[in-house]
Amino acid sequence: MQRIPITPRPNWTQKIADQGFLFYDIDSYYNESAAYAFTAAEIDVIEKATSELQRMCLEVVDHVVNKKLYKEFHIQPAFADFIEWSWKNDNPSFYGRFDLAYNGTDIKMLEFNADTPTSLLEASVIQWYWLQEFDPMYDQFNSIHEKLVAHMQACKQWLYNGPLYFACIKDSVEDYMTVKYLEDCAFQADILTGFTYMEDIGVDDPGHFHTAAGQPLTNVFKLYPWEWLFNEEFSSYLPHNMDHTLWIEPPYKAILSNKMLLVYLHELFPDSPYILPAYFNKDGGMRHYVKKPVYSREGANVSIVWNGRTIEEQGGDYGSEGFVYQEYFELPDFKHNKPVLGSWIIGGMPAGMGIRESSGLITGNGSRFCPHYFI
Repeated sequence: MQRIPITPRPNWTQKIADQGFLFYDIDSYYNESAAYAFTAAEIDVIEKATSELQRMCLEVVDHVVNKKLYKEFHIQPAFADFIEWSWKNDNPSFYGRFDLAYNGTDIKMLEFNADTPTSLLEASVIQWYWLQEFDPMYDQFNSIHEKLVAHMQACKQWLYNGPLYFACIKDSVEDYMTVKYLEDCAFQADILTGFTYMEDIGVDDPGHFHTAAGQPLTNVFKLYPWEWLFNEEFSSYLPHNMDHTLWIEPPYKAILSNKMLLVYLHELFPDSPYILPAYFNKDGGMRHYVKKPVYSREGANVSIVWNGRTIEEQGGDYGSEGFVYQEYFELPDFKHNKPVLGSWIIGGMPAGMGIRESSGLITGNGSRFCPHYFI
């Protein structure tokens, strides 16, 4: 793996804006001054690791469901049946993103963005069109778009009667861009779609979900975390609408998107070369570790501790639910640029990769996206 300085394409900002990339210029999130280069053998290793991690994560879900470990995952008992129903009925999942550390030799899973991952459009579409102009003789670990459309076509049999609505909150351009891209993929899969904001979802007299216009919500893709939904005013209606509303991503993703997943991966697969030691509310004797809230997002309230001293931390509103302590794994450093690989799962299968780099040790919301290629 190498970081290669490159020259941005002429008029590149207009090109990506035309492709639907709405927030590329916020904090210089996307630029074309560098790309990451891999060998085909390295891509094979990353793809293999992604597939194996997906298998292990699903085994954790099965373990949690069979042992009813919802308390350990800070999930309210009222939603246990809802989660189990979605798992045992194999409710459809569109996507997920593993965040991986890779130093050219070892691959370690940092976390699994299983429920509400973003940076999707830039990984699937934006960097692919960049490659066609940069050098079409190179290749890219990227079949995200094709796999999304094909998988959505396969998922049509699971949908209830009615459109598939795509939903996000009103004040996030990134979330809006992500769900509109997914809605376009569904349209290409010949699925009838609709759009609603999460804030506009209501409940009618019989207790069924509907849009602000009163249209029934029988199928919903929501870019909204399950732990937030479980605390909404209408959350009690979720288990009672299993036969009326199909939610994507499915309720069992409440287990996979939870940092306690890291603890149980280490417990069930302690010898895996991809899994870092992790413990709940204790350091487990580790000298160097990352302290993460169970429900943290985008690096909020994450601290990095080295020999008992905090060397970097970010603020935020998380932490009351407890912390997971994960062994620290050093990211490669390319002149103060530290990359994390976002390896995408579509329909349970590895599908591609997007890379984000940070100047600091913690990858957060403002970390920069860089394209990649392999030879």
